Amino acid sequence: MRFTKMHGIGNDYVYIDGTQHAEFDFARAARIVSDRHFAIGSDGLIAVCAPTLSAADVRMRMFNADGSEGEMCGNGIRCVAKFAIDRGIASANPLRVETGRGILQVAWTRGRDGRVSEATVDMGAPILEHARIPARIEGIAPDARVVAHPVDLARWGASDWWSTAGVEPHVTLVSMGNPHVIFCCADPWKVSLAEIGPRIERDAWFPARINVHFVRYGPSRSEALMRTWERGSGITLACGTGASAVCVAGVLLGRADRVLHAQLPGGPLRLEWPSDHASVRMTGPATEVFEGDVDLDALGASLTEHHVNDGAAHV
Repeated sequence: MRFTKMHGIGNDYVYIDGTQHAEFDFARAARIVSDRHFAIGSDGLIAVCAPTLSAADVRMRMFNADGSEGEMCGNGIRCVAKFAIDRGIASANPLRVETGRGILQVAWTRGRDGRVSEATVDMGAPILEHARIPARIEGIAPDARVVAHPVDLARWGASDWWSTAGVEPHVTLVSMGNPHVIFCCADPWKVSLAEIGPRIERDAWFPARINVHFVRYGPSRSEALMRTWERGSGITLACGTGASAVCVAGVLLGRADRVLHAQLPGGPLRLEWPSDHASVRMTGPATEVFEGDVDLDALGASLTEHHVNDGAAHV
């Protein structure tokens, strides 16, 4: 399998030309290539495929490191545009990308080397209705917004770091085609993401699981600092749909302006939400790291051997 390793501010995926590898089991391939110790290493795999909708130029299929298929990836879709344009698969600008959230437009710009270096994605309008997130929180109507909803943080375990990190006892929910829960806090770096992320992701409130974000808005209304536990992948350096959700949540909470510069561990993103019914626009870089070839069967067998020897689950 020919592949390209790419990232959007550290949110890294293995990209393949899905038109050349339609026979592959993408979910299995994602589990194999994502291993950071014995394989290529990534947050998952993204296949750039022929579209099924006539209005699209390409189709994006995104698989998390655990093999589960996601609806969308904001950092990933910028790299899809770079992959498709740099390799001559498509040429439209904006590029129309078919995703699990519908067709999204990606406007791209070239760098000095003539290759795509940055892209702005029309992420679509946020989904705010409780049932469509989807969420199942007792006492909230299906069509109600979940903004600053009070919660008992002990629901996810009694830990000293809740107060140390200054986590506020409320949640805000936003879907950008995939579900997000936002917690406000004083210091996202003091949150024990590895401990709490899996518990919240798989909470019964969230039937499709959920992406988890801890955010400090400020010091100005145009700034935010955030960290993410990504559904199906764990701690990631960036999450584009998550940053979009954080922008929307900041406006709904009255803590941020409609143009937000979000600082993620992997770097900055610019978000714009012009009005309540408008699409969110996200701007950031797309970077190619290297490309190569991998024998999936041989690598899968090697990983299985390593995992059996250390007592972990089979690939």
